[in-house]
Amino acid sequence: METQVSGSEIELVVDTTTTTSTVYSHTDSFSNDQRSTSFATLLISVLTKFHAGYFRISLSLGSQALLWKTVIASTHDTTTLPRVLSTLPSAAVCALWSLSLFILLLLSLIYILRCFFFFKMVKAEFLHPVGVNYLFAPWISWLLLLQSAPFVAPKTTLYFVLWWVFAAPMVVLDVKIYGQWLTKGKRVLSSAAGNPTSQMSVIGNLVGAHAAAHMGWKECAMWLFSVGMVHYLVLFVTLYQRLSGRDGVPVLLRPVLFLFIAAPSFASLAWESIVGTFDTASKMLFFLSLFLFASLVRLTSLRVSFKKYCAVKFW
Repeated sequence: METQVSGSEIELVVDTTTTTSTVYSHTDSFSNDQRSTSFATLLISVLTKFHAGYFRISLSLGSQALLWKTVIASTHDTTTLPRVLSTLPSAAVCALWSLSLFILLLLSLIYILRCFFFFKMVKAEFLHPVGVNYLFAPWISWLLLLQSAPFVAPKTTLYFVLWWVFAAPMVVLDVKIYGQWLTKGKRVLSSAAGNPTSQMSVIGNLVGAHAAAHMGWKECAMWLFSVGMVHYLVLFVTLYQRLSGRDGVPVLLRPVLFLFIAAPSFASLAWESIVGTFDTASKMLFFLSLFLFASLVRLTSLRVSFKKYCAVKFW
């Protein structure tokens, strides 16, 4: 600011450059702070609402990737459908596998951040009778992607190492869940084994057995298969009684009953990979899955629930 005196007149000259730049700098800093605050609020909201159940997305995509790889690789099958599907380009399977990998990496990153910033919520999920079963989903998804990977052969060192990395946490969860069934009495067994999500542990054992059999570890595959099927018998009896009993399955858990199909169908694949042929036992497990699917479709309560709860996030 400059002041010039000329006789009796006073002229005031104001330099507005500094003032304008100061105002703009304060405005920019305020907008940046607002953006960072909104991003932090969004991140906290996502991390608090996120849980292991969202890994069902990667679970379904990984299953589809393994399915299409198996169908395309079955060149010895002369039936019509596999022969038509085998003409699909391998680039489509690679694209599906890449999409599955990207989504699984994204979900895993979000869950790692949740473990870092909100460990108490993760601990509560681990202690919850329903939430703990969904902790199998990320490891099952990684095993499915490992088996459907287009560039990793089953009998390589990388495959062995990755199998151990993904299978070891499931064994730890098995010991935790099944140990509670044996040591904490009938009440804990009825509450834990009485919800359909408990079949996730069985599916994890069967997927691990399927991958181990492709590596040539038949004994390890047989061990995982035996553990999974023994506990599946307990779950099958418990859950089948709850379908028609007075203490039925809660409405929000009824779509999870379709895991009844996943366990015997993947058991059929696991046994086929262990013995090397699709023998009578594999066929029995496959037809059991078809029977359970028909039984679930016929349930009136499930049809009513489907009409009432038809949102995508519900299923």
